[in-house]
Amino acid sequence: MDNPQKFSNSKEVIGFLVDQFPACFSNKGDAKPLKIGVFQDLAERLENDDRVSKTLLRSSLRHYTNSWRYLHSIKKGAQRIDLDGKDVAAIEDEHVEHAKKQLDESKAKVAEQRKELKAAGADVKPSYKKKEAPKFKPTSKVVIKEQVKVKQPPAERLEQEHIVAGTSVTVKIGKSPMPATITDVSKDGIQVQLDTGMVVKVQLENLRLARSKR
Repeated sequence: MDNPQKFSNSKEVIGFLVDQFPACFSNKGDAKPLKIGVFQDLAERLENDDRVSKTLLRSSLRHYTNSWRYLHSIKKGAQRIDLDGKDVAAIEDEHVEHAKKQLDESKAKVAEQRKELKAAGADVKPSYKKKEAPKFKPTSKVVIKEQVKVKQPPAERLEQEHIVAGTSVTVKIGKSPMPATITDVSKDGIQVQLDTGMVVKVQLENLRLARSKR
């Protein structure tokens, strides 16, 4: 029997969760607040499924709960649900406030990036369907050690085989390169989606191949 192919990214995992737990997860329309500790429930239910690792499952769940669509669901009077869609607890006021703050900060960051991209002359499309909110920042104080800057090799130019949808790139717009993914290629430019969810159309000379993480 062939071994099932493992999922390689959060998009695949979230699609899998939507199929397996439709009463709990969704990829369109209104999201539903998840119960506290839903990761452990998922880990137990998927214990014998080799397609998704716990590390990818955790990051995918974080991706899902940091989206604007999900943050909008965290409101007063709403109920958290379990994997079967059953109400388990009302959302606490402090969680409502935290979600609102996180949403406001994320929207402000995207608005600033949008302004910067427009100033640079990029063709910005107001589409945030695949918006990824910034990773949750812990409120506890942490000590940041001084980092030694290591000179990185120059970013690679895109070869013809790289100019396809799904290629990870960096976009040279504004003050610093921004990570993105190619979503469409046409005669008048290359459409990419930034990690924030913003969709822009740029020319080939403004793109570089993203360095793979080691």
